[in-house]
Amino acid sequence: MLPDFLRILIAAPVCWILYITIDVYFKLPEQGGVSGATAIAKDIERGGGALHGGYMMGNIVSSPDASAGTLLASCGVTAAGIPGGLFAALLVYIGNRICYDPGYAGTTGAVVATFVVFGFTQIGFAASDFVAGMVIAILTIQGLSHSHASRLLATLWRWRS
Repeated sequence: MLPDFLRILIAAPVCWILYITIDVYFKLPEQGGVSGATAIAKDIERGGGALHGGYMMGNIVSSPDASAGTLLASCGVTAAGIPGGLFAALLVYIGNRICYDPGYAGTTGAVVATFVVFGFTQIGFAASDFVAGMVIAILTIQGLSHSHASRLLATLWRWRS
């Protein structure tokens, strides 16, 4: 079995790829989907970042998207296995509706993450490794450099288009 530190270092990029892929699939970088996302995107663009990456970052802050879904699903699986992860998906769905979020990236992220995290628990990982990994993944997008992260997200968006 791998030490905790290595499991978390593996979980972080798995979470990052999972939630970025789902958000890009649901076109979150295309425009601000909820109130506040556009304002955040324009502020990031004024700070030297990319507008479309800023939209995604604004959506992350303003409504439960795949990052929140992945984090909450990891918490749910930690607490109660697959039923806990699916309950987290239900909560994310309710949160999306409260925010008038027209998409389903958060709910999809929570459902997919439930099974990804559970799958990793079958090969020696703890679900809590993915809680820590998701916090690290969110930090790389939201906490280190808005301008650099938004440009990376915009590049990933262009590859999709």
